[in-house]
Amino acid sequence: MSDIAGIDVTVGPSGPGCVDCEAAGGWWFHLRRCAQCGHVGCCDSSPSQHASGHARQAGHRYVQSFEPGESWFWDYVDESFVAGPALADPQHRPLDQAVPGPAGRVPEDWRHQLH
Repeated sequence: MSDIAGIDVTVGPSGPGCVDCEAAGGWWFHLRRCAQCGHVGCCDSSPSQHASGHARQAGHRYVQSFEPGESWFWDYVDESFVAGPALADPQHRPLDQAVPGPAGRVPEDWRHQLH
């Protein structure tokens, strides 16, 4: 466990993509990882905004980007970027995964569906 309440460095991500979009057959733009339980959800630009929905529903305030090359954390309570520790691997979605994704489920007009 990290020194920050609400961040557990021992929990890995729930999978390579948005768990909720996968279950519903949806698609995502970018991915965010809950720093407390590892739930991977889609960002607020995505149509379904599952990461912030998870934060509200579960009461888990911190999320980390799950995109390659990004290590920032966001605090949904204070609505600000925060510093955070390294979480359990993997640190990002698979490099060969399509963005937006997943491949085969992204509509042609996806840009018009972003928030």
